[in-house]
Amino acid sequence: MDLNTVTAVTRPRSRSELDSFVEGDAWLAGGTWLFSEPQPDVRRLIDLSDLGWEPIEVTQAGLSIASTCTIATLEGFDPPKAWRAGSLIGQCCHAFLASFKIWNMATIGGNLCCALPAGPMISLCVALDGTCVIWGPNRAERRLAVLDFVIAPQQHALGRGELLRAIELPRAAFDRRAAFRQISLTPLGRSAALLIGTLGADGAFDLTVTAATRRPIQLDFGALPDPRSLQQRLQADIPLSLYYDDVHGAPDWRRHMTFEFAEEIRSELACF
Repeated sequence: MDLNTVTAVTRPRSRSELDSFVEGDAWLAGGTWLFSEPQPDVRRLIDLSDLGWEPIEVTQAGLSIASTCTIATLEGFDPPKAWRAGSLIGQCCHAFLASFKIWNMATIGGNLCCALPAGPMISLCVALDGTCVIWGPNRAERRLAVLDFVIAPQQHALGRGELLRAIELPRAAFDRRAAFRQISLTPLGRSAALLIGTLGADGAFDLTVTAATRRPIQLDFGALPDPRSLQQRLQADIPLSLYYDDVHGAPDWRRHMTFEFAEEIRSELACF
């Protein structure tokens, strides 16, 4: 879509050039959402593509993903075989309702910043205990759990002039066993419920609920719960009002699938 209110585009090459953010500016990475609909308040685009951020870095601490890393790049990443939960990367990438064209332009950071319930990079990063690295004006930097970064549909925790620099996934998160479930109303439709369960060597169980709910929800248990305890926790922590309601699924159906998938995940992880 033509953004006919835009009068300037800048392409910074260093962090110092990012401090010029003013009212009417918008960060541009892949632009798949930015160019998909009118943006009447946007006057200038700040293109981040020339900053040269390494898309993916494997360190002793874990995995660091630049916000400008594309879905195609992440999907092509081959995690070390020792990373038991590494399969979640491919599963979440394939949960996108997107063509190969989108895969090659859409970014991980853009998916988080859109803050849509069905954003599968949100699902991935919450399930793996991701932390957002946030840059602010005047070299400020802060960190925030991805779980807290997405507040509500299309509402994130970035303040004025802040941008999402990277997402850090801790090495320990990849040591867990993982189970994945996702459903759409149509075979290639947008996710209506996407749940991920992880089980640590110490027996701790985490269940991440996304797409079905207005924001990501994570339930943590010290040990794998029995079916009744799991259902009680889901009932207590996720009221019907928190389930998302749109053309891709009614709240009561999303709730039903959440309970169904939660038990399937629990049973799968209990088998070994």
